[in-house]
Amino acid sequence: MSFLHQVQSLIGNGSLDQEQKLFEQIKASCMINGELMFVGDLLLQAYQKYPDKVALHAPDRMITFFQLYALAQQVAKVFRQHGVKARNRVIIYYENSIEFYIGYYAAWMLHAVATPVNTYLHAKELAHVIKDSDSKVIFTQPSFVAVLEGLVTDGFISALPHILTHDVIDWSVTRPSEVIVPDERLTPDDLALLLYTSGTTGVPKGVMLSSRNALTNALQAYPRFRSVGLVDGERFFCVLPLFHAFAQVACIWIAALTGSTVIIVPRIDRKLILEGLQKQPTVFFGFPALYGLLCLMKTAPLDTIKLFVSGADALPDKIRSGFAMIYGRRICSGYGLTEASPVVAINTDNEERPTNEVGNPVCGIDLQLRDDNGVVVKKGEVGTLWIKGDNIMLGYYRSQEATAQILVDGWLNTGDLVSVDELGRIAIRGRSKDLIIHKGFNIYPQEIENVLLKHPNVFKAAVVGKAEDISGQIPVAYVAVRSADHKMTEEGLRKLCNEYLAAYKVPRQIICLDDLPMNATGKVDKKQLRQ
Repeated sequence: MSFLHQVQSLIGNGSLDQEQKLFEQIKASCMINGELMFVGDLLLQAYQKYPDKVALHAPDRMITFFQLYALAQQVAKVFRQHGVKARNRVIIYYENSIEFYIGYYAAWMLHAVATPVNTYLHAKELAHVIKDSDSKVIFTQPSFVAVLEGLVTDGFISALPHILTHDVIDWSVTRPSEVIVPDERLTPDDLALLLYTSGTTGVPKGVMLSSRNALTNALQAYPRFRSVGLVDGERFFCVLPLFHAFAQVACIWIAALTGSTVIIVPRIDRKLILEGLQKQPTVFFGFPALYGLLCLMKTAPLDTIKLFVSGADALPDKIRSGFAMIYGRRICSGYGLTEASPVVAINTDNEERPTNEVGNPVCGIDLQLRDDNGVVVKKGEVGTLWIKGDNIMLGYYRSQEATAQILVDGWLNTGDLVSVDELGRIAIRGRSKDLIIHKGFNIYPQEIENVLLKHPNVFKAAVVGKAEDISGQIPVAYVAVRSADHKMTEEGLRKLCNEYLAAYKVPRQIICLDDLPMNATGKVDKKQLRQ
């Protein structure tokens, strides 16, 4: 019987006290000589505890934890032959695949810094990441090699690091070799993972996460999932891009911690999603737009799934209620940010609460609500959320100035406006940078967006502030609509807004489009809308 099964009874009713007990006990199982183990050793631990359990189930093959460990060892040796040492950065530039996992863990076996890269970046952004990270090796799929070489041809970068593809993987390797000893062993507080943000506010910034940051967040998130019945050996549905922190904590770190199988879907594609669902997953991790896609599909086979979790963006009530109507299932919404490794809170009671409520913070996170002057606000007031804990990033890579702006004495300024109720549950009111101030009144875009999404013809909505000489700012709405009759839709939306919103919150403009610009994690790209 595994450790997590032994303590299953502790979390029966999901109370925070029981969750704290489980957190402490799981954490104790990850201690070596009084110190938290290196996050890369999660794979070693999984190989030792669950050698014959299927670790990864991709469209073309399945491998066990035993095989994954052996293959990661083999590729780590190849990385070493190309000069990779401890602390070097290794870019993983792959769609969701077994190869992604092999390269990711191979880097960690050498105590190098795993650097997964967004596969949807534009050439200029990709070149910036390669130059900024100063990586020793790029591990990529063959179809991306031309993209990388084009960066040099087009003058975005003068030279590339070593490019390695899946050709370096010897799939005939069936047994692990001797344990790979890195040339320098990192401490839990050294840089282990470099994740570049999407760049919605400028060029992508490298978020530096230590081994302690990553492993702590896995230990923080899992007890919350246990409160709704998860056990060892689940089957995680991985359609979220693995370069995203949410996918990594769920489908890499927690999966290894619990001996769970990951069903890999290479990318968001209806056919691939349906094929993956045939493999009978039990846990589905997604973002709101993905649940919206499932609603449009209407008959996706979801019967084997016992938990649906949404993160990466605010969950609109229209999607939650539509999903409940079509499939008779509820979605648990979460909240986090890459700088927090990323999970901050998960609402497992989301069916009964408003969609902007994201639940209590997970174990080990302290929070404060502060005003623009850094003063803690009064109870019940809206303020900017500051958080502190062992999951908070080391800082931004090569950017002390940007780090100093949001990380003060161990406290991270999330930039999110929230309120907290008497039970400690967090409710998101909006991003501070998205806040619209109209004649001294605060307008929170998410509130307006939820109203716009009530219209049956609207499937996406985004509200941004536009400068106005007299009022300061005015709210402007962009909506993606299904029919071509934009005028009638606009009239219906104005009626809805007047019915549900105070007059100063009603958008001054409503712009109907066929679709809205999205980034790789399913969020509307408001930066483009503001231009």
